[in-house]
Amino acid sequence: MLRFWRATINSWNGLIFAVRSEQAIREELAALVLSVPLAWLIGTTPARRVEMVAAILLLLAVELLNTATEILAVRLTTDRDPQIAQVKDMGSAAVGVALIIAGLVWLFALAECLGWV
Repeated sequence: MLRFWRATINSWNGLIFAVRSEQAIREELAALVLSVPLAWLIGTTPARRVEMVAAILLLLAVELLNTATEILAVRLTTDRDPQIAQVKDMGSAAVGVALIIAGLVWLFALAECLGWV
């Protein structure tokens, strides 16, 4: 139980640091807060509502990993390193893919709500 408690504290501390240091994390947390009531209005089933919110949570998780990668890369060297630049670009690409997934989930739910699907 102590291990679980410490892991929870570490996770909370990481989230707080990310919120304080990264605009993208703050924006995605705002999107998460907005997604709950919007999912309730747009989602046609409880499962669809959960999927919609989960898509935003996935985006937040990928952004947190990208942020951690970028901070670690900067910590390793301040020199311009092509391999580190590629790693950072791949992290950004992962966020882009997560954004596409979230967008598709929300567009499909909206189309379903409007009776287009």
